[in-house]
Amino acid sequence: MAEQDQSADRHRDVARRPGPLAWILLLPIRLYRAVISPLLPPMCRFYPSCSAYAVEALTVHGAFRGSGLTLWRLLRCGPWHPGGLDPVPPRRESFRRSRALRESTVPGESSSTHAPRPRAEE
Repeated sequence: MAEQDQSADRHRDVARRPGPLAWILLLPIRLYRAVISPLLPPMCRFYPSCSAYAVEALTVHGAFRGSGLTLWRLLRCGPWHPGGLDPVPPRRESFRRSRALRESTVPGESSSTHAPRPRAEE
């Protein structure tokens, strides 16, 4: 049982490790957070901050989708947007995995693990 928990934790950590391109894109963000951000007063209208959002988006979604999410977030950061809570969306299942799951289920069979209830006799 403990071995399964360790395996699940290891897979979760691997899934959240940024790829090589995302890691390169994270460097300027980390530099900004270490050097420039401490000199500025906190003024972000969103939670999490834009830099924290960018780090999480690039880590969870990779370089391409993470960059798109970050760019969309930065475009919304202005006086015309009220701000507020704006978490990074969860990672989507890959097309191959979702297709394999659909094909593995037999049409007409229930996916429930419970036995069907007996009908009441009339």
